[in-house]
Amino acid sequence: MGMAAWKRAGVCLTAAAVVAGVTGCQGGDSDEGGKKKAAGSAQSGVQTQTEMTKVLQAAFKNTSEAKSSKMRMTMTMPAGLGGETMEMSGVQGWDPAVMDVTMKNPALAAGGDPDAPEQTRMIMLDGVLYTDVGEKQAAEMDGKRWMKMDFAAMAEASGDPAVQKQMTGGMENMNQDPAQQLALLLESRSLKHVGPEKVDGVQTQHYKGTLTIEEMLDANKELDGLFTAEEREQLLANMKKTGLKGYDTEVWVNEDNYPAKMVVGMKMSEGEIKMTAHYSDYGAAAKVEAPPAKDTLDFMEMMKDLEELGAGA
Repeated sequence: MGMAAWKRAGVCLTAAAVVAGVTGCQGGDSDEGGKKKAAGSAQSGVQTQTEMTKVLQAAFKNTSEAKSSKMRMTMTMPAGLGGETMEMSGVQGWDPAVMDVTMKNPALAAGGDPDAPEQTRMIMLDGVLYTDVGEKQAAEMDGKRWMKMDFAAMAEASGDPAVQKQMTGGMENMNQDPAQQLALLLESRSLKHVGPEKVDGVQTQHYKGTLTIEEMLDANKELDGLFTAEEREQLLANMKKTGLKGYDTEVWVNEDNYPAKMVVGMKMSEGEIKMTAHYSDYGAAAKVEAPPAKDTLDFMEMMKDLEELGAGA
């Protein structure tokens, strides 16, 4: 396999890792009659704090119980990070975390490489990410069309306990879990009701809020017990080193109290990374299957080959 092919694989995997890795709290009870009333109580005005909390808690409860949905997402990177826009669509589940999506990335093909695929299919299952590298590159990989990234194995190979905790501890958040985003939004001190809006032809209520890095870590209950106080401070420092400054969330909740749309923005020193997702068909079975083993190439093996080619660790 030539260096050009390795480079194309690296571009695909980098994009895939950004999408997969960029993304628990408690919800409240709601009754079927109260849900409709809560969602529609402010069609012509601004909701009170109690009304906002009731709607978002009901949405959190419904979304958590649904466990899966169809989705389409657009992610925009700031100019300082390449300025690319990626689109993806497919199915995802968040209990457990699985996904089968197709990512469109015209920038891959526009970079002057005629063999670069214009779209890439990604499958995540059991903590492993599989990326379709395309037919042309598969020909240079002994016919193996799928690149396999086993995050638990990669963490173990690192030999660094802190890295292992961060990688394995975050496996449940490897895709954009709308229930988790709702939980974080409920923790925002700046939570506000924007008003009624139509999304994809459906009437919704629009909410928004902002979290600092500290508030985001405090709100993420899954980190409790995973890190010591010292390790948590180090994690916070490392996040700040990446340039992450804040975390914004907007959600449009439909009359059945499910998120119809979400916008998540991460403010970085280079600009803002923004992800806009549309959701539908909540509760539909997310049937995700891993590619056949004979068609996959392990990322760790690829790295070893790169070292042998003189590319360094």
